[in-house]
Amino acid sequence: MVTKVQFGIFSVGDVTTDPTTGRTPTEHERIKAMVAIALKAEEVGLDVFATGEHHNPPFVPSSPTTMLGYIAAKTERLILSTATTLITTNDPVKIAEDFAMLQHLADGRVDLMLGRGNTGPVYPWFGQDIRQGIPLAVENYSLLHKLWHEDVVDWEGRFRTPLQGFTSTPRPLDGVPPFVWHGSIRSPEIAEQAAYYGDGFFANNIFWPKEHFMRLIHLYRQRYAHYGHGTAEQAVVGLGGQVFMRKNSQDAVREFRPYFDVAPVYGHGPSLEEFMAETPLTVGSPQQVIDRTLEFRDYFGDYQRQLFLMDHAGLPLKTVLEQLDILGEEVVPVLRKEFAKDRPAEVPDGPTHAARVPAVTA
Repeated sequence: MVTKVQFGIFSVGDVTTDPTTGRTPTEHERIKAMVAIALKAEEVGLDVFATGEHHNPPFVPSSPTTMLGYIAAKTERLILSTATTLITTNDPVKIAEDFAMLQHLADGRVDLMLGRGNTGPVYPWFGQDIRQGIPLAVENYSLLHKLWHEDVVDWEGRFRTPLQGFTSTPRPLDGVPPFVWHGSIRSPEIAEQAAYYGDGFFANNIFWPKEHFMRLIHLYRQRYAHYGHGTAEQAVVGLGGQVFMRKNSQDAVREFRPYFDVAPVYGHGPSLEEFMAETPLTVGSPQQVIDRTLEFRDYFGDYQRQLFLMDHAGLPLKTVLEQLDILGEEVVPVLRKEFAKDRPAEVPDGPTHAARVPAVTA
């Protein structure tokens, strides 16, 4: 059952050599592992599985809706999302169609997170200019929003051919488009965009100190209220983070260190200890993960979704599944209970299709 705060996992889908064995999984193995991880997430009682979108080695998830459609057929209640859907280099018409189709196949268990990605060369691969990243994100989402909310669209912009009398098919399930999160690690313009539309804002607070994300989330909350969607406290916020756990914290640090040191996302830089001190990365016991995660509410206010990165940097599938067992059995039940304490009644729950249908169609 989905509770007020949704807990889940996200994967960037990297193919990384296991530094402890020297073995590199094949792309086929990594794709199948991502599916196994999603199925395990549902088994252990998590609410959300999200996949990234990448179009370059060493990453495999170039077609998120294909993967999520397959997972939808094998799950019953898991919300299927993206950790990034590239709003800058994907055609908004194709996004509208793909995710509406997925929404029907999954009976509404779908939302998505829009972002610009962190790979500069992807822009020319899809015929775009990275120098137009923010204007592309703003214009493309304006069109996507229109395609989902209007049955017949006339539209003209800077970055694609005009549309005349166009209808995106299929139409969103029950007339309710998938919930949209706008993800950003650095751009106030994206926080502003999320606030303008009354959408969710996802701060993937993996890379930088909490103070940076506190500023972004505060801006989003204030602008959400400014645009009349509700109070600042009612704005819809999601957070990311990475954890690695063992019963004994020293064992967790010892086991995870070689993987951290080669991680494509943030390896080859500050030490593990420096990174844990400056960012929300938590490597230790389940109780340490619980304590660290509960601090997030103090920094960012009551929020709606917490996603953990669990399968990065060459960690073998067996280890990741063990981590999910710990997360589902020892960590998330405590977090659900603690986050529910003293949660103001006006703070919204994590978004679901079922909850949004009566609100939108009333």
